[in-house]
Amino acid sequence: MNPQSTEQTLRFALPKGRMQEGVLQILADAGIRVALGARSYRPSISLEGVDVKLLKPQNIVGMLDAGARDIGFAGADWVAEMGADLVELVDTGLDPVRLVAAAPSTLLEAGRLPDRDLVVASEYASLTQSWMREAGVRGTFLRTFGATEVFPPDDADCIVDNTATGSTLRANNLDIVGELMTSSTRLYANPRALENPALRETIDQIVMLVRSVLVARERVMIDLNVCETRLDAVVEAIPCMRKPTVSHLTASTDLAVRAAVPRRTLAELIPDLKTRGATDIVVSSLSQIVP
Repeated sequence: MNPQSTEQTLRFALPKGRMQEGVLQILADAGIRVALGARSYRPSISLEGVDVKLLKPQNIVGMLDAGARDIGFAGADWVAEMGADLVELVDTGLDPVRLVAAAPSTLLEAGRLPDRDLVVASEYASLTQSWMREAGVRGTFLRTFGATEVFPPDDADCIVDNTATGSTLRANNLDIVGELMTSSTRLYANPRALENPALRETIDQIVMLVRSVLVARERVMIDLNVCETRLDAVVEAIPCMRKPTVSHLTASTDLAVRAAVPRRTLAELIPDLKTRGATDIVVSSLSQIVP
């Protein structure tokens, strides 16, 4: 598709910072090449009719909501924080975090926040103040701009921040007292872009390719040989997407079986297949799976 006007050019926002590496790897595995120039916010992409810009995830949410970008990757936490009217296309599962409230253990009473006015600090103004109302937390909200975990106990009693492992909170002697939501890196679209047939076609293609990579990451290809009399027993044990591919080996009565199976099942599956009569079992990685 050759871009002839803004309405025919898909405006794609890619994240800077910690999300960037994972997103670019997904696109690369999907066969979509993104060439980053030195200090350039406008990389090139191997998709016709697509204009790419690098932005901070928070800015991507704002640009998508305003209609200045059509699709882009961002965190679900910032979509919720900004109340953006966006359509979630794909949850990549990358960068999983929890948005939690935490406070110094010395402040807590029986593991709970004390019943008095508190100072609650966070980058997430909207979500934090909503949580304070719902949880019955009285006090003052303090807006932060990074490194929120260092505010207690001197400058705040409690914080709301995202955490992946909780290690940063523990390092600062903070205990979790509430969970607001879970978040991850997701692909979003401005709803108006989906109403444009030309843009929708390109968006659907990108979504299909991204999903094909995510599905492939959860599965591996397993190849094995089995004699004809043990075939049914082996096939019965294989948790494949539909049915395995079965073919005859050259100059042999044995059969070759191939199937894409969930990676998480391998530890139990391979010994089971061996017991059922499978031989020459080979496991290989997959790049993409398009149902």
